[in-house]
Amino acid sequence: MNTVFTTVGVISLISAALALLLSIANKTIANYGEKKLLINDEKEYTIEGGDSLLSSLIEEEIFIPSACGGKGSCGYCKVKVLEGGGQTLPTELGYLSEDEQKDGVRLSCQLKVKEDIKIEIPEELFSIKQYECTVEFIKDITPKIKHLGVRLPQNSEIEFKAGQYIQILVPIYDGNDEEIYRAYSIASPPSSKDLIELFIGFTGGISTTYVHKHIKANDKMTLIGPFGDFYYQDNDREMIMVAVGTGMAPIFSILQYMEDNNITDRKVTYYFGARHMEDLYVIEELEQIKESLPNFNHVCCLSRPGENSLWEGEIGRVTDLLEKYLDSPENKEAYLCGSPKMIDSVIEVLKKKGIPEELIYFDKFE
Repeated sequence: MNTVFTTVGVISLISAALALLLSIANKTIANYGEKKLLINDEKEYTIEGGDSLLSSLIEEEIFIPSACGGKGSCGYCKVKVLEGGGQTLPTELGYLSEDEQKDGVRLSCQLKVKEDIKIEIPEELFSIKQYECTVEFIKDITPKIKHLGVRLPQNSEIEFKAGQYIQILVPIYDGNDEEIYRAYSIASPPSSKDLIELFIGFTGGISTTYVHKHIKANDKMTLIGPFGDFYYQDNDREMIMVAVGTGMAPIFSILQYMEDNNITDRKVTYYFGARHMEDLYVIEELEQIKESLPNFNHVCCLSRPGENSLWEGEIGRVTDLLEKYLDSPENKEAYLCGSPKMIDSVIEVLKKKGIPEELIYFDKFE
């Protein structure tokens, strides 16, 4: 028995010693001090070394797109590093093309600032703002999707394009010990400049748990944006829209934009996929849009309607709808929003049908 106690004691002492060494290392070896950050050859900042480039930029209120909140799983937070970035990490390679790697493009969430650094980012990122908002309403529109209305501060407005997204700052709460950012497409039209609407489905993650289990009306919420290069393209091509789940949001924003601006001459077909009848939402609103846009039509399908379902519509996946209804590819472009797997499968069908890849616009979400 004494031997057991002695062994436990020795292990505890070793663990304590290792913890002390790690603490000393963090304060000495990993203490890089202050570093210079130069952006676009004209804007210079003093930042703390050792942090990720993404977090350092956020500290300076420069907001880079980051749908995964800096976890290295979305590939959105790309910046061009001219000097001081070090070697590209293995965690970045899956998100960078060979040309991007040659040009010095990096994932800012993975790059730790260890020396003075010089980068290039699009100028429009400097106009992205952070807003301290109030949740005006939150309601269930399906068993798994919440509809949020978030009011901007008094006398504040946000300018965005139909189809873009914002990020919300998820605070520390019971069960979550760190602040994180998560991206959500805007469901409201650009004409709504002080009220942002979102459709947020429950996945059990940190952000969706915050929204579904903790938020209530009149709570404060921090929004940042707008972001994204997925948005309405102003031309005369016929529009093929495809979405599943909360991918409805940017499509709904685009359709409302077209309604607000009386864009009635473009033909639009929207294919929406869900599992069950209870997963269908804003169908009445889509019917109302159809009254304003005579060349708009929407087709819904269910992949699992159930044996006793009253569903009389299409059964299958959205790819089945495209195979069935999409004919000639001439003068068409496509707008897709959904999971990476869904997007990839739809792109393959569209390409097979003859729609050029450069005319397929999409927004993937996890």
